Amino acid sequence: MSELFDAVDALVASRAPLPPAAERKRLRQAHGLTLDQVAGALSVRRATVSGWESAKKPTEPRGPEREAYARLLKQLAELYPAPSATEEPAAAAVVPETLTATSPEAAAEPAQEAAQLAPASAPVAAAPQAASRPARTARSTSTSRRPGARKAAPAGTPVDTPAGPDPRFENGPLAVVDVEDGKVLAYCVGGLILDVPAKSLPALIDWTLKEAKLGQPKLSGPGKDADPLLVLTESALERYGLPAALSEEERLAGRIPEGHKVVKQLARADWKLTKRGFGPWARIYRPARGSERACVQLCIPSWHALDSRHWGQAGQLPPADLARVLGTYASRVMTPRGSTAVTGLELMTALHPPTRASEPDADGKRHAEHNPGSLGKDPVDCAPCEAPDGHPLLADLPRFHVRGPDEKLFEEAYDWARPMTDDECLHRNLVGIDVNLAFAAGANGLPVGLGAPTHVKNPVFDAKLPGSWLVDLSHVDLSRVKVAKDKWAELDGDLLPSPFTPKGERPQGPAWYATPTVAYAVELGYEVRPIEAYVRYENGRYLDGWYTRLRDAYLATMAALGVDANLSPEDFLAAMEGYRGRDPELAIVVSAIKATVKGGLGKLRERPRGEGWRPGQPWRALSRPTWRPDIRAAVISRTRINLHRKIVKHAAFTGQYPVAILSDCVVYAVNGTSPLDFLPYREGKPLPGGFKLGVNPGLVKHEGTQTTLWGEGVREQFDAPELNLARYIKDGTVTDVDNGE
Repeated sequence: MSELFDAVDALVASRAPLPPAAERKRLRQAHGLTLDQVAGALSVRRATVSGWESAKKPTEPRGPEREAYARLLKQLAELYPAPSATEEPAAAAVVPETLTATSPEAAAEPAQEAAQLAPASAPVAAAPQAASRPARTARSTSTSRRPGARKAAPAGTPVDTPAGPDPRFENGPLAVVDVEDGKVLAYCVGGLILDVPAKSLPALIDWTLKEAKLGQPKLSGPGKDADPLLVLTESALERYGLPAALSEEERLAGRIPEGHKVVKQLARADWKLTKRGFGPWARIYRPARGSERACVQLCIPSWHALDSRHWGQAGQLPPADLARVLGTYASRVMTPRGSTAVTGLELMTALHPPTRASEPDADGKRHAEHNPGSLGKDPVDCAPCEAPDGHPLLADLPRFHVRGPDEKLFEEAYDWARPMTDDECLHRNLVGIDVNLAFAAGANGLPVGLGAPTHVKNPVFDAKLPGSWLVDLSHVDLSRVKVAKDKWAELDGDLLPSPFTPKGERPQGPAWYATPTVAYAVELGYEVRPIEAYVRYENGRYLDGWYTRLRDAYLATMAALGVDANLSPEDFLAAMEGYRGRDPELAIVVSAIKATVKGGLGKLRERPRGEGWRPGQPWRALSRPTWRPDIRAAVISRTRINLHRKIVKHAAFTGQYPVAILSDCVVYAVNGTSPLDFLPYREGKPLPGGFKLGVNPGLVKHEGTQTTLWGEGVREQFDAPELNLARYIKDGTVTDVDNGE
């Protein structure tokens, strides 16, 4: 009888109910589990678990795997309940009640502005080819403007409000504080304007935390909610006793003096400042009590908080427009925590917090424990070859010692050019193509080390093992490479850059490389024999969520500018023409997203920033768990290899070779003026593995076209036959060559 009962139990288990694919993925990510971890626990392949979570065509587990998988999901669902129906975003979007409308035209203005913004979580849809700039929302003339006063917009009107369903943050993540006609006003996202009663900066901080309802929900289960951000205009600075601009001495110090009267006001009110003091990005807080935080961040544009290289003219925008720009960025990326570089790094931590709550102990208490898949809360030492010059690991080196390739890992982006051949000089034009979010695409799906390195002598190379490898790749001959399984191509190796060095020079002997670089040598069909390595057995795809967040932010913003992900090559090139002019404010957001990618990766190997540092001494950044030069090197390595792979595929199929490469921009000599004149498309389909036009990360866009005579003239003018023309291909303006090279 027991055997019959067991058979019945197995039959029931084989049909165990499972939640939808999206919920399965949500539960896994909420607990910080990777696909590999789930696959290992269930004794299945990683691709199998990925198929169970597929949004398009999810597969269903069978047999004992289904029972175990259902058990896992059930336990996770108890830990991370799904939002109730009342907490889901409303189908009918809302817009602020900031008008005492006297005409249908006036009442329609908020809805018109809201309609220009799409929610960060919504699918990227096709946008009009020429999205007009939204009308500015008028300010209420009523004396009663309570926080959160709103009215419903027509059903289906999208609004890009980061507040979501959380009532704690119903007024959005941030506000721009300005003074008009003697009144202090806070401009929030969506056009909402709040009256600010605070007469001093400490009172403003109290009001923000108690009444303003500003902030942003956490991005991951174990994470923390984002602190509210206040952007202070020059008039607000004057109202609260702060200088409109920093003096030269204060600018160099990055803060106002500790003896400033406003800093003393904060101290008397028991508010504290972080170590960086009261600067362009100031954090004002009180020590946390339990799980409750009391912290407000300030952004001061007139103190150069918004770098014009990344934020354009955002600092000069009117308050309502600035709130729109920063609010859109906050909803799609995260609330800014400082520069775009700082925010890029903070986004990694927000998506993978170092700790999470443990299971209750015998007394029912939970404790902080390591969050799987994160970098942890403690920094780890890098390998000596990964350390930049001046690192404490290199303190014993002679003072003026210059490390060579066999001592130093040097994975950087391309800066390569060559003289044009006689045949190329006969072509009319030079056409540049640029890879979209190249470094983000390089991070996608890349296994990186999560812990400390292990030193190994004479290792067998493993392409799946992140690390740094000392290996001789000088024997790799680009004249004959493998382009597919059992398929070799004969190429002109002299016209191709080496994939192993940033300058494109062929290696002369053993050198240190990141895993993707060595793996590419194997892919090209050549044997590798590492001499030694520093490998990381604890690893994972740490940057996947970071990539996804930034990719979605970029695609949503580009779609709002009329550049959709599903356009044909011809329509894509047409849509890219003048896309920034359709909505200059959203174009600023695009630039900031791009800077977040590059800056965040750059922060992984942040160098000393003054503060009396001397070579051989530690600097502040080394105390961060996110100071990881090995991760930065791996991303750059993979990005450079991805580009070289496309160049080789293109050369093998078309016989065309690049004349210059700068980072993610490649220049070809062609007779036409458009990328379509030399990229091989057959019936609308691109060359497999080659360049493809499109807005998605990893695809390419048109960077610029100049005449061949221009290129040769510039090189002759500066007597530089190998001047990198990719640096100037966009608009043909040649800056100081000495500084550029």
